[in-house]
Formats: sequence, structure tokens, C-alpha cells
Amino acid sequence: MGIVRKTAIVVPCYNEEKRLRPDEFISFASNEKSVSFIFVNDGSTDGTSGVLKKLIETNPAQFSSVELKSNSGKAEAVRRGFLKAVKDDFDYIGFWDADLATPLQCVRDFISIMDSGKDLVIGSRVKLLGRDIQRRPARHYLGRIFATIVSVILKLPVYDTQCGAKLFRRNSSLEAAMSVPFHVKWTFDVELLGRLSLLEEAAGRSASIIQGKWVEFPLPSWEEVRGSKVRGSDFARSGVELLRLMSFFYTGSGRKRYLKDLTKNRR
Repeated sequence: MGIVRKTAIVVPCYNEEKRLRPDEFISFASNEKSVSFIFVNDGSTDGTSGVLKKLIETNPAQFSSVELKSNSGKAEAVRRGFLKAVKDDFDYIGFWDADLATPLQCVRDFISIMDSGKDLVIGSRVKLLGRDIQRRPARHYLGRIFATIVSVILKLPVYDTQCGAKLFRRNSSLEAAMSVPFHVKWTFDVELLGRLSLLEEAAGRSASIIQGKWVEFPLPSWEEVRGSKVRGSDFARSGVELLRLMSFFYTGSGRKRYLKDLTKNRR
């Protein structure tokens, strides 16, 4: 029996030679035959390419890669991985941070939620009793301010848009949302959710229906891994990007142009 092409997890990689944990991917894939991983080497200048080559050789049925000649940023790396997953005809497509700050075991939880009829599962770093969320206080509180602004922009009560673990149902809206490059770099997660919301609205589905199909999953554990490429100054850049996104999603003419760009190649 061949591999069931159900779920593809895109893993963007930029200079991850020392942080990538091949053994964990190999172990997980050996026990989850319906889950495949697409590693996107985003123009790495270290030994990431060699690490990925050896990893893929261990299980080419479930591991594959996309090689970008130059560093294009996480947003474009994720998008290119999604395009491959769509071409390879997966049912669910998600992305996961290469450092496994979110444990791979959570992929099973995400799939289970999707199987119940949802269209999107978002990992959420919520500090609750019984949950082990290791995050620096400064980032936590800046994240809460950021999330509040994002909720206003998207008109959706999202707690944590920036967690690097998400899973989507493949449908025409997702394909259209990934059809063109993102306009922002640091906040592409927000732009992606905004795109999907616009596309669903254009298809006649209200915000209440969207909320019934989108779910945030409080992660059982999350650890801020050393070597993160996110810096304090990136929060300032994110603020500028949010202002740009507001011009796309709030102004009437801006919304129309933005939506037209997304739907021009929609099947």
C-alpha cells in the first residue's frame, strides 16, 4: 500500500543546520504515514542543504524539498511550499517552524480537528494551567498588544496569529490566497488570514460562518528555541506592515483591487 497523500506540512528553512532535528522528523513520519513534509530551503548559506538531502534520503515517500536560489523570506518560502503541496494534491496543508518550538505531536491534534469539519487550525500559545508555554515576558506582552490590533484589522477574535504552526483545508480560497506573493514580510500570517477572510466574504460566507470553521488550538507546550531570527526591532517593522495591511482590508478601493489581484487566476 502506498502513502496516503492526506496532510503536507511545509517547513521553511533558512540556515537551520544547527537547529534542525532530523531524528524527530524521521520518528514522527515513520508513525504517521498520512503526513508528509515539504522542506523549503530558503537560500541557506550554511549546511542546511546537506542536512535536508540526507533527511530526504531516509524517506523520500514522505520527505521532499523545494530549493530557493536566494533568501526570499519566510512568507515566500511558505507560499512556495504550499504551491508544491497543492500540485501534489494533498487534502490538508500547513506550515511548521523548523526549530520545532511547537512539538510535532501536535500535528495529530490539528488533523483530528480538521477531520471534524474545520477549515483552519491555528496553534495558540496560551498560558493556562497544565500547559507548558515557555516564552519571554516581554514577547508575551508585546504579542498581546499585537494580537489586539490584528483582531481589529481582521474583525475576528484571534488570540495568536504569529505562532508558526497552522493547518489549512485545501480549497479554492486557499489556492487563491497563495496564488500571488505576500505584500508584507514579518506579518504574512495576518495577511494570509486577511486574504482568506476576503475571499470567503466574496463567496458569500459571513464572518460568523468563518468563525465556525476556524479554530485556535491552545498548544500543550511551546518553547522559545535559541537562535530565533526574530529581533526586537522586528516588532516595529510589524507595526508598519499592519498599517499597510489596513489599507488593503479597510479602504473600499484598496479592498477591491486587492481582491481582484487574488481572484484573477482563481479556478
